Amino acid sequence: MSELLYKANPSVWRSHPFGALIAWMLVLLGVVIAVTDAIPFLPEPTQPVQLPEEFQIRWLGYGLLLIGCFQLLRWWLTTLMDQLEIYERELVWTHGLLSKEYTEINMTSVRTVRIEQSLFQRIVGAGNLQIFTAGDAPELTIRGLPRPQEIRQHIKRYSAGDD
Repeated sequence: MSELLYKANPSVWRSHPFGALIAWMLVLLGVVIAVTDAIPFLPEPTQPVQLPEEFQIRWLGYGLLLIGCFQLLRWWLTTLMDQLEIYERELVWTHGLLSKEYTEINMTSVRTVRIEQSLFQRIVGAGNLQIFTAGDAPELTIRGLPRPQEIRQHIKRYSAGDD
């Protein structure tokens, strides 16, 4: 194999920016509720609220903490499963955690590289990448990769045959 030019995994923050923020907020709120046994920022009720004796606000905190951690862990495992490597002559996309799926694309067969960036992705330096070889459907679609312009430059440079 030729020299490695680029290697990256999508990141949770770049792939799911608002979802990751909400998940972290759920984790934080869950910890606060579980530790203090009270919901912050709620005004005290004017009349006493009758709750069953076995009900504890703490369990709401544990639930929020569990939901936030589970979502972040799920997204983190998905980013570990995917990896893009760009070499001088080929592009290798690896997908999978226990069982692996490899997609190798020869640089000379790349016809079009499409990069889509939302405003937030532009701010954090990420983008979604689509690579077309033949036909109208993309051969490869990857969300949330860091430095997408660098990827495009490497592919453009080596798909044209310039060394």
